[in-house]
Amino acid sequence: MNWIDRAIGAVAPGAALRRLRQRQALGLMQRAYEGAKVGRRTDGWVTAGSGANAEIAPALSRLRERSRDLVRNNPYATKAVHALVSNLVGTGIVPRARAKRSTAAKLADQLWLEFAASCDADGMTDFGGLQALVVRTMAESGEVLIRLRDRRVEDGLPVPLQLQVLEPDHLDSLKSGELPDGGFIVQGIEFDALGRRRAYWLFPAHPGDSRGRSLVSKPVPAAQVLHLYERLRPGQVRGVPWFAPVILKLRDLDDYDDAELMRKKIEACFAAFVTGAQDEDTLGKTNINAAGDRIEAFEPGMIEYLEPGKDVKFATPTANGGYAEYMRLWCRAHL
Repeated sequence: MNWIDRAIGAVAPGAALRRLRQRQALGLMQRAYEGAKVGRRTDGWVTAGSGANAEIAPALSRLRERSRDLVRNNPYATKAVHALVSNLVGTGIVPRARAKRSTAAKLADQLWLEFAASCDADGMTDFGGLQALVVRTMAESGEVLIRLRDRRVEDGLPVPLQLQVLEPDHLDSLKSGELPDGGFIVQGIEFDALGRRRAYWLFPAHPGDSRGRSLVSKPVPAAQVLHLYERLRPGQVRGVPWFAPVILKLRDLDDYDDAELMRKKIEACFAAFVTGAQDEDTLGKTNINAAGDRIEAFEPGMIEYLEPGKDVKFATPTANGGYAEYMRLWCRAHL
């Protein structure tokens, strides 16, 4: 204890003891947790103690759009999504019924096959195709909505139910706030007073394909919506695209690949450098383009005898030996 602690201890022993304990705890933290130190090595490291939803809300839309752009235009991202869908779904997960009576199990399996063939509300694919679409959407967008559509018996379906796969854009992310009955809405998902999901505020059409219509979200009971996403933190209500940690790195890798290709093209443009020659001297056949510039071409096996005093130096493109290894290690570590 220093003299300040002793002075405080003479007047307020409890306060002096608390000061001593806090000082010891601070010293222990500085010795035990190197990552908590503040200094030159951690300059510029900005961190925040916000909750999962507070972090996701302002970034989700942009993360989703950039992730989709990567999948459309970056071959590495495209291949990663194809590999995920192939490994997680394959040709489709097919359930099998278990019953004491084999006849009942066979009837259930047959009914499932009939349902799987007609379960898509859009009428485009079967249950296996929906599974692949769901996994693809989760990888690109971080989450996916499946709306259960009840059908009438008169529709002639084997089971009066169909599944409609929706992108998370249908969810009204701007709708948040408290409700009079004690419930609340977080990024378009409505909860009751106990924190149970009660409804999803969905747009009737995709906001990016509104066709000039004004879209107003309406609540859909939670019992009619399946919300699939990877929950990474307690209390997290929305999913994050799986490409979020590598979005910038993938873009940088793409730029690096383009820069390497452009460097090779530029090197290939400079085949030879002639010194000590007059304007009319040439090595190969020449042509004049529309702009009046002289273009000289080389042919394989061409031999040209030069006059004394004329010197020709051929370009030697540099070889980048680490390019292939870097690309391979990067893709292995990040995808």
